[in-house]
Amino acid sequence: MDKTLQEFDEVIKQCKNVFVKKMKDYGIAWRILRITSITDQIYIKAQRIRSIEEKGTHKVREGVVSEFIGIVNYALMAQMQLHLGIASVENITMPDEEVIRLYNHYVQQAKELLMNKNHDYDEAWRNMRTSSYTDIILMKLLRIKQIENNHGNTLISEGLDANFYDIFNYAVFALIKFNEK
Repeated sequence: MDKTLQEFDEVIKQCKNVFVKKMKDYGIAWRILRITSITDQIYIKAQRIRSIEEKGTHKVREGVVSEFIGIVNYALMAQMQLHLGIASVENITMPDEEVIRLYNHYVQQAKELLMNKNHDYDEAWRNMRTSSYTDIILMKLLRIKQIENNHGNTLISEGLDANFYDIFNYAVFALIKFNEK
């Protein structure tokens, strides 16, 4: 599992680099997004990945790796929004250091979950196809949409945060596999 931890850290370094650069370009405009909008952004990215996987080609410059990076970062934004609530357009300030602290906090939470599940499942994800990660992410998004339609209420299932963590981790698995190639 030490290898997985190292690979996880490498992937997060990639994702955080993109996140920080986009924060420099755009600020924290994402703070006005409702959870439903973040869900849809992740859906768009996952659906594009699936389309590329099925067609075997893409016309837009960015490929599936950049889309999986986007999924990782949007899943973290979702965790922050669940914690902080949605900012108003008039009050969209937060120091960069606080945003990065929260980013790191939710990465650590996801990492702990990943390690616990890796222990129980003996890293079964390593034998999965990346297309399965895409399908599972899409399935998790459909679950999230149903939970959102139920105003966040569930009878027996995990909530929004658990599903966003799972999406995060499946995207990380995909990026680890792409880094191995």
